[in-house]
Amino acid sequence: MRIAIINTGGTISCIGEPLAPMSAADFADASVRMLNPILTHQFPDLEIGYLINIAFPESSGATLDSTNLQPTDWCIMAKGVLTNYADYDGFLVLHGTDSMDFTGAALPFLLNAFDENGNGSAVLSKPVIITGSQVPLYNKKSGNAELTINFNTDAFQNVCGAVASARTGVPEVCAYFQNKLYRGNRILKTSTSRFSAFSSPKYPALAEYGIELKLFNEHWLPGPVHDSVSLDNPDVLARQQAMVDSIAENIDHYPVAQLNAFPARYSRNTVSAYMADMISAIVSTGASGLILESYGEGNFPSGNPDSPSDGAIYQALNNATNKGVNLVDCTRVIGGSVNNSAYASGAWLPQVGALSSADMTPMSALAKLMILTSFGSIQGWSRDQLRAMFQTNLAGEMCSVNSLDSRTNAVLMPSQSICTLDGSARLTNDQAAGPVLIAVSNDTLLWSLPVVPVAADLPGRLVMQDDGNLVFYSRYNKAIWASNSGTSVGASSKLVLSGHYDVNSPCQSKLLMQVFNYATNTCAARLYQTP
Repeated sequence: MRIAIINTGGTISCIGEPLAPMSAADFADASVRMLNPILTHQFPDLEIGYLINIAFPESSGATLDSTNLQPTDWCIMAKGVLTNYADYDGFLVLHGTDSMDFTGAALPFLLNAFDENGNGSAVLSKPVIITGSQVPLYNKKSGNAELTINFNTDAFQNVCGAVASARTGVPEVCAYFQNKLYRGNRILKTSTSRFSAFSSPKYPALAEYGIELKLFNEHWLPGPVHDSVSLDNPDVLARQQAMVDSIAENIDHYPVAQLNAFPARYSRNTVSAYMADMISAIVSTGASGLILESYGEGNFPSGNPDSPSDGAIYQALNNATNKGVNLVDCTRVIGGSVNNSAYASGAWLPQVGALSSADMTPMSALAKLMILTSFGSIQGWSRDQLRAMFQTNLAGEMCSVNSLDSRTNAVLMPSQSICTLDGSARLTNDQAAGPVLIAVSNDTLLWSLPVVPVAADLPGRLVMQDDGNLVFYSRYNKAIWASNSGTSVGASSKLVLSGHYDVNSPCQSKLLMQVFNYATNTCAARLYQTP
């Protein structure tokens, strides 16, 4: 197996007193002499290449402390992977820890591409593992002393674990740190002083290295559904390379800022607020997006507790939306999901156009919004298309709020639900009635199973199967109803709830519930559609 190592910089490749970065070439030379023999002794089939020509122009040494990375540098890393994609079976990216969670979030949106339905049109098929360390990999005390490996450190352990993880073939961007392999767009840096510097509070680990490497592949992304969308296909790879080039030229025109909720001065009488001034200043710099790191489940100060729309912060955010800035409601809490309808102090945010981030990290939300905005401008997307794509789970960065996918989240258990991206309609697996589609604002029943389950069969499970059939199973695993959209050769499919339902103007609504075969990019069964 051939693995390429890209050294971007950071603690892992620093030496000396005080610590200073090695050049990519010097690091590669040291690793060929000291690290490669250890790795190939453990994995005799392993071949390691060092991609020393991938350079970051901001630095005279061509590598960067991750504190100084900027969005165009994400594109440099992605281009490095794509340029060498056909020559290697996996990639290891050595990275500083300060902004590793941003890079882990950005690379999946640069190494994959998506059509207007959110389905993969170019899909990563090989592992890209990001790692770093709290302590350098090599040691050089002073003068002309020879370099030595710091064996009893997280640097050595992380490199060995990342290589072992890459050998599994996991087809996604991951981060390996302190014995655990995580999805890259789910990580957070949660310690500055421990070797376990990163965690993934909202999504389980993909693997864990104890005595042996234990794989939790039920949590992995499934990879390309077909060769026609795989980066192994030369035509798909060429398109993706061109896309990353275009985004690299374009991304700086679409900056996205983050703003924490924090206690600050506001006045109802003068309709003013310190935070409103900050928002206006951010908008004046040309920001295309603003990630609100809210309190709790998505609560943000409005500037007027009794009447949010009269508050200065409300008005500043509303003005930002009217000027084309896309707002995202995240939470600064590291666990759980955004539910801004739970409290009045957050329920006003959709009125100013703020999008829910579900359980995305703020880092993932920023990278996703910036890259999608840049790509959408190239593709000519409307603002509504961009907002819909942002709220769609594209690369495992968030829970799927509006779909069941036969290869990942296939089952709707009793009392669970999916909903449209705007929350206007919800499909719930009701314990007493089975799956029911309702209009949220007034509980109007829009759809239920054509076959009425008897009480003895409930509660049951709604399953999107990999043969393309949507099936409702009784509590005793008897098939009660099926969409009859399956095929004998298999058909990776999704149940998708899309559009909007307006209870005041049902005829003007555009609500659709369908079984979508994304292997063939066709609708296999239309279960509900507004007239």
